[in-house]
Amino acid sequence: MYHRISTKLAGAVAVATLLCGAANAADWRGWNIHTDGYPNTVAMDNFAELLAAKTGGEITLQMFHGGTLGSQPDAIEQVRLGGLEIGNFNLGPIGPIAAEANVVSLPFIFKDVPHMFRVLDGEAGAAIAAGMAAKGLVPLAWYDAGARSFYNGAKAINTPADLDGMKVRVMNNDLYSGMISELGGNPSPMAFAEVYQALKTGVVDGAENNWPSYESTGHFEVAGYYSLSQHLIIPECICINADVYNGLSEEMKTAVTEAAQESAALQRQLWAERELASRKMVEEAGVQVNEIADKGPFQAAMAPVYEAYLAGNPDLRPLVEMIQATE
Repeated sequence: MYHRISTKLAGAVAVATLLCGAANAADWRGWNIHTDGYPNTVAMDNFAELLAAKTGGEITLQMFHGGTLGSQPDAIEQVRLGGLEIGNFNLGPIGPIAAEANVVSLPFIFKDVPHMFRVLDGEAGAAIAAGMAAKGLVPLAWYDAGARSFYNGAKAINTPADLDGMKVRVMNNDLYSGMISELGGNPSPMAFAEVYQALKTGVVDGAENNWPSYESTGHFEVAGYYSLSQHLIIPECICINADVYNGLSEEMKTAVTEAAQESAALQRQLWAERELASRKMVEEAGVQVNEIADKGPFQAAMAPVYEAYLAGNPDLRPLVEMIQATE
């Protein structure tokens, strides 16, 4: 009889364990704007695989690529509100939501991409992450998005005067609009998916982005002049809804963060390879690429942008100075 009771008890415990596991299991959904084969897309799929492996299948992630669940601003709000758990976002559109994140959108604030990662891995990066978390977005890892430069269909850009009167598409952020205005152009915020047609039909004269985005979207087909201003070096992140993250056990938080960090290492490697391949591809297609010999006039023109930003966010002056002081 004792054996039968023990057997029944063991079975009940096993069932309870399974039910508990089922109750704790989570099926997450993730957003990504990029297309198949893009470094971020490959890395986010890798993140999903690592997430399942490191959590023993307790957390699964279904990725939706190509912006199929909405535009980036919409997806950011969905993650903040919990409609989506995960998103791969550029910090540009997050800036208007979290003032600390907007610091990375100040033109020419980073010396180069390695400098950006040194900043993000330090005290300044922790402050940026805390500001984002307070707005519902916890960054788990930073992705490389290269340096953004100007492109258009009419001429090479060598001085700010070359942008005079030019309608330039920018992401929806007042800092970018201010940047274009101070350079003499007309900023035109619009969704990324609309840019190709806008360039083709003349709704805008130019835009600005990194090599892989310029190539993968076909923008080089309708805007054949690419000028290496490298005015913005803005990271992307894997972001998770703050309530979802805070509701995880410490063990699960570690697993989720490790998965994100490992995917970021892959993304950065793939990004470096893709940048080289994208540049080679568009140059072979006939794109006119030019180095800007003196970026000083462009940088000097940004003084009002910095002044306006710090006037509106005086408490963030130490953060800006910390970034600028980072070697």
